[in-house]
Amino acid sequence: MRRLFLILTLLLMIAQMMSAQSELLGVNRQRHFSGILPGNYSGIAHIRGDEYAVVSDKSFSNGFFVFKIAVDSITGDILSVRDNGFHGNDMKGGDLEGIAYNPVTNTVFISGEADNSVAEYTLQGDTTGRRMSVPDVFRHATGNAGLESLSYNVHTGMYWTMNESTLTCDGLQTTSVNRLRNRLRLQSFGEDLLPRNQYAYLMDEPVADKTARNYAMGVSEVLALDNGRLLVLERELYVPKQKIGAFVNCKIYEVNPSEAQPISTSEPLTASSPYMDKRLIYSWRTNITLLDHSFANYEGMCLGPFLKDGSRVVILISDSQNGYGGILKDWFKTIVIK
Repeated sequence: MRRLFLILTLLLMIAQMMSAQSELLGVNRQRHFSGILPGNYSGIAHIRGDEYAVVSDKSFSNGFFVFKIAVDSITGDILSVRDNGFHGNDMKGGDLEGIAYNPVTNTVFISGEADNSVAEYTLQGDTTGRRMSVPDVFRHATGNAGLESLSYNVHTGMYWTMNESTLTCDGLQTTSVNRLRNRLRLQSFGEDLLPRNQYAYLMDEPVADKTARNYAMGVSEVLALDNGRLLVLERELYVPKQKIGAFVNCKIYEVNPSEAQPISTSEPLTASSPYMDKRLIYSWRTNITLLDHSFANYEGMCLGPFLKDGSRVVILISDSQNGYGGILKDWFKTIVIK
């Protein structure tokens, strides 16, 4: 009898572990809305109700927009998007990339690639003076390869960010011709804004194998889930000289920090570093062809509302480079997970 009890307990534990993993329940097509102006939207965070804070990496001053996003309560599809104005200050040039809202402090935190800092803002757009103690290793970021992402989850009380591409101390970055895999560092912070654990993350091998006019391969966003796991958005953008044939490959992976081995911030990443296990949730591709102008560089991702069946919406937003060439659009997309 005791043995049977132990077996049943073990099976229950396994079932609970399996149920903790995210499951993709639905995918909605990307949509463009006239309620917002063309921009360089690089991050999104849910505030409350249908209000979302959206950051732009080329905004005229540091701060964020507030978008009202209506979502279908059954399908999770986006019904409308409206810009409710910009909340910012007189500071400029922060190259703002990631944004996270903390309902406990009723403030947002924004990461900037210009100096790889993470600063706190009021909902009016003023800085509070508080900043996260970002480990010195992230000073090895070059150009647009720094802290692209940012997420917070109130259930775990943890903030998360990751560098977009390989730091100079960790090796060479992926290009459209070298076939290298980016070695990245996933960093957590506590409510006190002090660093916690850091983990090694290895991106997939690139698809591109030709010289590009524009190329970007990196993690553009992380999303902290209620169960302590994270979704990681890998993005490969390739634009050839003639532009026709351009594509963006996006992949959403799930990782579990509790099952990963923390790394040292002072030792370089190598081929033998303890990289996190990752599980593919969803992948898709957008293009520029003669008949297909779906090209979308997704850079922002956040949790949206719960649906009537208890599942959860994940909202994604793309960077159109201000509607570049009159071709690119500010696309929105949702997936549904459980």
